[in-house]
Amino acid sequence: MEALQKGEDGKAGELLSEVIPRLEDYLQVVMSAEENAAKECVQQAFLDVFEQIRKNKIKKSEYIFSYLIKSCRHEYIRYVKREHKFEYDDESLNAVYEPEEQFQNLLDKERQRILEECLSELRKKSREFIEYFMDRPEASTDDAVEEFDLSNANVRTRKHRILSRLHHCYKRKSNE
Repeated sequence: MEALQKGEDGKAGELLSEVIPRLEDYLQVVMSAEENAAKECVQQAFLDVFEQIRKNKIKKSEYIFSYLIKSCRHEYIRYVKREHKFEYDDESLNAVYEPEEQFQNLLDKERQRILEECLSELRKKSREFIEYFMDRPEASTDDAVEEFDLSNANVRTRKHRILSRLHHCYKRKSNE
């Protein structure tokens, strides 16, 4: 807060580069915000808080992080209301996710990251094949037979082998 008030851009930038990702993570984990929405809301909340700091409206610098968190949370609630004008439920916006739900959100993000890494390790042809099934969970073997011009047995075998490679890759990367 002092660095912002004194115009020490270097120090302020350094501190902000630590705080902003934590605020984005807070919105994504606690409020289940999507990544882009979290970034947008954190940016807007920071601009609002920065304006309050410049006007000397915030006196105690030790509370700045909790003030930023509250501002981000309120900005996200306003964002949701703007985006989903009449499709929101006030109770769900006021609900704070329980610790186990927050933990599950973090796990889901980590699993997605690992899966993306494992998919990128596959050959292009294998990746396109398995992404077909990921993009169309209702797709049957017959659908894949038509799409890839393979026999039923080849589709099942290829799918099994690719899933097996992904499974082993996932286990290896999650233990690192």
